Amino acid sequence: MTMDVRFELLWPEFLVAGLAFLVFTLDFFIRPVRKDILAWVSAAGLAVIIAFTVPFLLNEHDSLFDGLYRVDSYALFFKVLSMGIGIAVILGSLHFVNQRLTHPGEYYAIIIVSVLAMMMMAASGELLTAYLSLELLSFCLYILSGFALQDRRSNEASVKYVLLGAFSSGLLLYGIVLLYGALGTTHFAEMATALDGAGGVEGRLLIGLALVVAGLGFKLAAVPFHMWAPDVYQGAPMPITAYIAVGSKAAAFALVLRLFYEGLAPAYDQWQMLIAGMAALTMIFGNVVAIVQTNVKRMLAYSSVGQVGFLLMGIAALSPLASNGLLVHLVGYSLTNFAVFFAITAFYNATGKDDIPDFAGLAGRSPFLAAAITIGLFSLAGLPFLAGFVTKFYLFSAAAAEDLLWLAGVAMFASLISLYYYLQLIRQMYIEKAPEDEGGSVAVATPAVLTAVIGAMALGVVLLGVYPDPVMAAIEEATRALRPGDGAWITLGAAGR
Repeated sequence: MTMDVRFELLWPEFLVAGLAFLVFTLDFFIRPVRKDILAWVSAAGLAVIIAFTVPFLLNEHDSLFDGLYRVDSYALFFKVLSMGIGIAVILGSLHFVNQRLTHPGEYYAIIIVSVLAMMMMAASGELLTAYLSLELLSFCLYILSGFALQDRRSNEASVKYVLLGAFSSGLLLYGIVLLYGALGTTHFAEMATALDGAGGVEGRLLIGLALVVAGLGFKLAAVPFHMWAPDVYQGAPMPITAYIAVGSKAAAFALVLRLFYEGLAPAYDQWQMLIAGMAALTMIFGNVVAIVQTNVKRMLAYSSVGQVGFLLMGIAALSPLASNGLLVHLVGYSLTNFAVFFAITAFYNATGKDDIPDFAGLAGRSPFLAAAITIGLFSLAGLPFLAGFVTKFYLFSAAAAEDLLWLAGVAMFASLISLYYYLQLIRQMYIEKAPEDEGGSVAVATPAVLTAVIGAMALGVVLLGVYPDPVMAAIEEATRALRPGDGAWITLGAAGR
């Protein structure tokens, strides 16, 4: 291994790790009534690191530790996205933490550590490095999902998450072992070379590939590995539910896209239909089961499962257009989910309720929250002039361009199903009236910070829907790093099909 490493390129990771330790330490010296300061230090710290990271790493392309860790525009894009997600979760959690959780120092610091794990996942150029980063993120999410110590559902969610997460980690690790046995390497670039030079794909390699897909499928909550998602979503503290729905998927797909693009592309014929079938099953199952849910968090959990199917469609298509579509869908999905989840968090903070009928008459009690939820749900369904329409358009076009018209058709059908159950919640807010004996005429108070975060997310959903060009320019630059030999990739894809 070459030890001539430019350690200065790791400054963003060092700073994020330092920020986590700073928040841990400050927690000892701040009085309980002033713990709000920790949230502001965490959010401001991440914002400063973003401001430092973008000019510092722009146009930097290097491979550290003999290819274990990448510094390129793709990793930079996800570093900024991860820290942005961290800021949104921290500010969106502020009121919830004050009201319902203890130990805020640990809460914010663990979120920052999880942001570090997400940054490392996107920069990994080798399977074991990616595995360690994925486990660091998983451990943080296990803790955060059980952070409401006095809530039985939160504890139950954490235990289920740990048990199923450990099982999926075992599958993933064993799959990595088999891939190493078959290819003699775990570096993405060397895996591609070995696959290209192999005369055929042996059984050990196929089993290893299937186990890696299964292990990652658990982390993504793709069908049939989704069973943990509804219980964990329902039991976890509300802002952490949003974080699991957004952050873990963004990081996991950052890793999956790099792995399949750089390492497994030569075996495209062997895994394309597996991923396409999983995508179709995930879209249909997630959206159909969401119809019968009565709890809003469980409904959004199954909706999230369905959204994973859309993203898997981008992996199955695996082309420059598909990778662009996948990344822009991740950005739109993050904005949309935060807008919906934080509005629901504000409602839950005020009422302590999260069943769908509880939202009856919300438009009269809080037009702002009802509008934010409606914008978010319509975007998730893919209606025009909102982020979901643009992002799905890219994904559907990419699938159609790669002769996956049937999959694009399934995706459109799944979107129609989702519109039905999203309208059930919207109908409750705008048509049904809340019972007067349950405070139906009392306005839902929303703290100023949470109002600002919800408003920013909803505005982002609209802006991305009507003017996506700046985001697409950044995404195009990021995905170009995945295919430095673009011509070789196009030849490979054409030959593979």
